[in-house]
Amino acid sequence: MFWVYVAVITVLALLSVLPGPIAALFGAGDPYACDISDSADPPRAGHPFGTDLQGCDIWSNVVYGTRTSLSIGLLTTAFALAVALVVGVLAGYRGGWVDAVLGRITTVFLGFPFILGAIIVLNSVGTRSVLVVSAVLALFSWPAMARLVRSSVRQVRDAEYVQCARAMGLTTGRILRCYVLPNTIGPVLAVATILVGGVIVAESTLTFLGVGLQAPSISWGLQLASAQARFQQYPSMLLFPGLFLSVTVIAIIALGDMVRDALDPRSR
Repeated sequence: MFWVYVAVITVLALLSVLPGPIAALFGAGDPYACDISDSADPPRAGHPFGTDLQGCDIWSNVVYGTRTSLSIGLLTTAFALAVALVVGVLAGYRGGWVDAVLGRITTVFLGFPFILGAIIVLNSVGTRSVLVVSAVLALFSWPAMARLVRSSVRQVRDAEYVQCARAMGLTTGRILRCYVLPNTIGPVLAVATILVGGVIVAESTLTFLGVGLQAPSISWGLQLASAQARFQQYPSMLLFPGLFLSVTVIAIIALGDMVRDALDPRSR
């Protein structure tokens, strides 16, 4: 199953890197090339997934939406992981008042409901681009990982190899870089992999509710939002974006679970 999930994610990565050529293989190729006379057409030659209410090729929109969803998932996770590593390492290694202050800050952010907090912040900003949405989602995603980093660092900071590094006169930065981080990053990377899938769901949910990405951006959430009112008459408009979203999230989260089990056999 590991290789099945890797194969699925590899295909999705190809779709996000080469959306134009891949979309042109089976469909119109241009998600913005719409013909209102083709509104809500069923799947046919040239439009394997049919067209939406504006006459746009659903296949092309789904392919280009893959890039948007994966970009937001990866950017959000990268931002959150960077903050979590800084906060968690400082709190876990220094301890004392540094740990107390950073712990209180982490607790404050943990107190905000994820979706509700993102809705409030996104409603207060102007342009909701991929970068802006990623930054807002990262704002509420880092605390859990920071706590995991802190607990991992506290477990290794007094290990014999770390004490030997201190006795040799190595700088704190080198100790953290060469001895502490390599022995604490494994569980955090597994959680970060799972977070990618959760972020993709969150972005689609926010966009579906009208507080995420805005047109002319292309997103699975935007496709689901535009198709909800006509689902009974034209189910293909909702089916295919929803199918891609589900497969992507399941593959990423399952792969993250397998990575976590590989790094920590006790969690199996």
